[in-house]
Amino acid sequence: METAATPQDYGTTTEFDYGDATPCMKTDVKAFGDQLLPPLYSLVFAIGLVGNILVVLVLMQYKRLKNMTSIYLLNLAISDLLFLVTLPFWIDYKLKDNWGFGNFMCKLLSGFYYIGLYSQIFFIILLTFDRYLAIVHAVLALRARTITFGIISSIVAWVLAILATIPGWQFSREQKEVSRYTCSLHFPVKSWKTWKQFQALKLNILGLILPLLVMIVCYTGIIKILLRRPNEKKTKAVRLIFVIMIIFFFFWSPYTLTMLVSAFQDSLFTYECEQSKQLDLAIQVTESITFMHCCINPIIYVFVGERFRTYLHHLFHRLVTVHLAKWLPFLSTERLERVSSVTPSTREHELSEVL
Repeated sequence: METAATPQDYGTTTEFDYGDATPCMKTDVKAFGDQLLPPLYSLVFAIGLVGNILVVLVLMQYKRLKNMTSIYLLNLAISDLLFLVTLPFWIDYKLKDNWGFGNFMCKLLSGFYYIGLYSQIFFIILLTFDRYLAIVHAVLALRARTITFGIISSIVAWVLAILATIPGWQFSREQKEVSRYTCSLHFPVKSWKTWKQFQALKLNILGLILPLLVMIVCYTGIIKILLRRPNEKKTKAVRLIFVIMIIFFFFWSPYTLTMLVSAFQDSLFTYECEQSKQLDLAIQVTESITFMHCCINPIIYVFVGERFRTYLHHLFHRLVTVHLAKWLPFLSTERLERVSSVTPSTREHELSEVL
């Protein structure tokens, strides 16, 4: 029986799902995925790859990783990129309806998928806690919000993400089914339901309940401080992280909750075949929405982060305009030089804007 938790599973939903008795046909669900997923994955990959690489370039070139916020944002972009590099393989898998990359790549890419997923969650939590320290405990923040602590906490976040990934990585494998090869989760037969429920509960605890609790606690304290002592710079510093957190819940919550319902569908529904098909369809749709999150953060930075727009504009001039000016004399570099003279003087205002 196919189990659900990764893109390879719902990118290739089987036509039949054999339960305890009669087969449950899922041809229509599979056909829907065949039409929806390849073009969507391709679009997400293209936008997400360009956007997150630009974020990494801006952070490395201009922020210089001089504070915890920059370190966490860099790691968040790397998490997105780790998640994104798996998409071309799932696209090929879906188009050919056959896994042709071997068992090692099946496990490796499944691992990247899960590590990217959980590391995104942990770095968004760290970003929220970082804002909380900076606003609510400003004196403590001077000692705690150091580059060293940022690096150590980032390493811890990656280690936790890897540990959370182990079950999904362990049970993902290539398997021959009739005339094709698949790459999906294969839990032990005797305990497959228990493992499926464990995976769903873990995803909801780490991906929904924990971030929600952190957001409620941290932003309650932040809002109290800002209401008591209004400060425009601090408000701007909070705004970007708050938007990132809200967007994260908007894109991830439908998927995590649908996975939870799917894991416990035997206890919730009577007509298992029909409900199973509906849940498979719901997971395909919500997982597709979840994948879009990989290319959303750079867009948020452009629209919410005023300084990021300035840095991006400056980077564009350095990488494009200067080189074009060598062959196109009418493109003057005077504007670039003016931007260059202004940018360094603004780099140290850490609380004025996250990016």
